[in-house]
Amino acid sequence: MLSKDIVTYAKVRYELRAYLTFLFTQNIKNFMPEPSFEVVLSGLKRIKDEIKVFDAMYILDKNGMQISDVFQSNGIIENAGANFSNRAYYYEALDEQRCIITNPYPSKIDGNLVVTAAYPVYNQSHELLFVVCIDIHLRDALKISSPNRFFHIFSMLSVGMYCVLSLALSFIAILLVVEGVVRFWSEDLLRFQSFDIKDIFESTILLTLALAIFDLVKAIFEEEVLGKNVGRSYTVHKTMIRFLGSIIIALAIEALMLVFKFTFSAPEQLLYAVYLIGGVAFLLIALAIYVKFAYVVKDGKKV
Repeated sequence: MLSKDIVTYAKVRYELRAYLTFLFTQNIKNFMPEPSFEVVLSGLKRIKDEIKVFDAMYILDKNGMQISDVFQSNGIIENAGANFSNRAYYYEALDEQRCIITNPYPSKIDGNLVVTAAYPVYNQSHELLFVVCIDIHLRDALKISSPNRFFHIFSMLSVGMYCVLSLALSFIAILLVVEGVVRFWSEDLLRFQSFDIKDIFESTILLTLALAIFDLVKAIFEEEVLGKNVGRSYTVHKTMIRFLGSIIIALAIEALMLVFKFTFSAPEQLLYAVYLIGGVAFLLIALAIYVKFAYVVKDGKKV
């Protein structure tokens, strides 16, 4: 299934990029005094003999124009001088100034999903000369990046384990919700008669913890079981912020409850409630620092 292949690719993408970067750097030296087209082409042919499974290989000049034939695993397509300057991977390679690999997209040659690795070649003066591109079918890319036959077995076991843990945590969240509702569900409360404010605080804490656990379960199940949001760090940051925020709220409510309790029953122990409030304040500051650095702008892009 294509959707399954795309999810798997998202998990092994960085391994594939590392392997292709190794091939590029070993066969096409960068930042040489004046790397000629023939030298780059010779290196590309060595890479062709190395990986064997690919859709197309070609070289672009600094303006994104094709200057080499298109090498395929079953033949060669003569250079048509096509313009690739409007391709996203061309601009990404120039922007990153290193080997990049794209998300899957339909190939113009056969319509199958492919990924493209683009490697910019610079001279000694850091001037762009060429961009070497390799298109690889998605399923061939998965074979290259995960050659171990036990990879898929381990992936399925991991998915099963995350599924079981998600169900267990969901059950705990349900228990907390039930207990939180039972704590304040009484005839006195429904009739707006006298009731213990302690039960209200405890119920609020239980429901807040249930919400935090539910958010955690939702993030784990969507990413590890369903394969959504794989590789999106902002989703992880968002989940962590909501989880930690719920914990801080629960602790703050507990501290407030202790203040009321110790004020009337044990004033000498009020200092412990102050310590807890200080701990909550420290956690809140730590969360603010985490939020600040979790969404830092790196090289002009939001992480």
